[in-house]
Amino acid sequence: MKKLPIKNHLTEPNALTTEPSSTKRSTLKSIGAVSLFSLIDPLVKAGAWAAGSDAPEKNDVKVSFIALTDCSSVVMANHLGLDKKYGVKIIPTKEASWAAIRDKLVNGENDLSHILYGLVYGLQLGIGGQQKDMSVLMTLNNNGQAITLSKALYQKGVTDGEKLKSLMDKEKREYTFAQTFPTGTHAMWLYYWLANYGINPFKDAKMITVPPPQMVANMRSGNMDGYCVGEPWNARAIVDGIGFTAITTQDIWQDHPEKVLGTTADFVKKYPNTARAVTSAILEASKYIDSSAKSKHETAEVVSAASFVNTDINVIQDRMMGRYNNGIGKAWDDAHAMKFYNDGAVNFPYLSDAMWFITQHKRWGLLKDHPNYLEVAKKVNNIALYKQAAEATKTPLPKSEMRSSKLFDGVVWNGQNPAAYADSFKIKA
Repeated sequence: MKKLPIKNHLTEPNALTTEPSSTKRSTLKSIGAVSLFSLIDPLVKAGAWAAGSDAPEKNDVKVSFIALTDCSSVVMANHLGLDKKYGVKIIPTKEASWAAIRDKLVNGENDLSHILYGLVYGLQLGIGGQQKDMSVLMTLNNNGQAITLSKALYQKGVTDGEKLKSLMDKEKREYTFAQTFPTGTHAMWLYYWLANYGINPFKDAKMITVPPPQMVANMRSGNMDGYCVGEPWNARAIVDGIGFTAITTQDIWQDHPEKVLGTTADFVKKYPNTARAVTSAILEASKYIDSSAKSKHETAEVVSAASFVNTDINVIQDRMMGRYNNGIGKAWDDAHAMKFYNDGAVNFPYLSDAMWFITQHKRWGLLKDHPNYLEVAKKVNNIALYKQAAEATKTPLPKSEMRSSKLFDGVVWNGQNPAAYADSFKIKA
């Protein structure tokens, strides 16, 4: 790793080989190593981690991911060599399903993961898998998911949630919708959207779990009426002529939290410097992706490869750039398409974001009782470590660990009184 120069009198030519004056010797003796280190720019400190006590404890780090556009910052951190800057080598490790992500993360086969926010909290709370103390290091992206409905529904007049409800009331049969993991983000977006139109996802329809890359094939074979998933598998359904976009998730919740960089609490305890180094590298990659249209094009080109997302570059690139077509005649430029950095606003692990997923787990009966929402969020979201990585990468920090958002039904979520919020919905388990 290239060692960055420390700009003070000790690095000037012959500073260490020329005998200093008595005054200089006295000054040098009075300045300890710790004091010198405190004078160093945070970015230079990052470069010094690999050589000092803050060196990563583990250099080769397996970071698992699913074939989705929002794995891009993990892939690009390695592709751009940003991981080496912080003394680690990120090994992007492709998995077939979120269940595989869960199992290999918990058993230590993989070190960290691009992972569903809600999946992490399901594990923490003992739902969707055996209880395991977890850690969220940063948010990887906002926005960029969608709900896709079949062309068969469109042919019967369905274009949105309201018309879907009308058809389901008129033509009684078993309607099947897919999400990607029972406690995950896609399940929560799908359930929230259906319930807004008076459709109880568990009483009025059948819910199934399908890995993201298999969504299109399952819709093509007639196994489902609709699904919620990340890109590019919504765009792919349109290109293949089998589905249309009923709504984007950013239209459900503008700038919503989505995937996170997650790991076990045990990993962070054992390898804190490694966790910080990986977070720093991925933060820099996030900033790079959002920096220009050119960088987004390069990212789409890289992640479209068979070893990553494995689909046509244009299927990834259009929606990454915010160029949307819903497949049934509407095209638009979306100002709230997938974001990876947004001046750091994307990446901060807000406590309120974490708590929202817990409220939805309670709403849908995945949790029997109300937990201490804030206490759980503070335990899992590693804000202290994130702030260290933000300092090293000069990433701006928000003024608060909570944020406020209005969802598409007009309901405001701000992290206050989460139990009352969870109980407030008309349609729930």
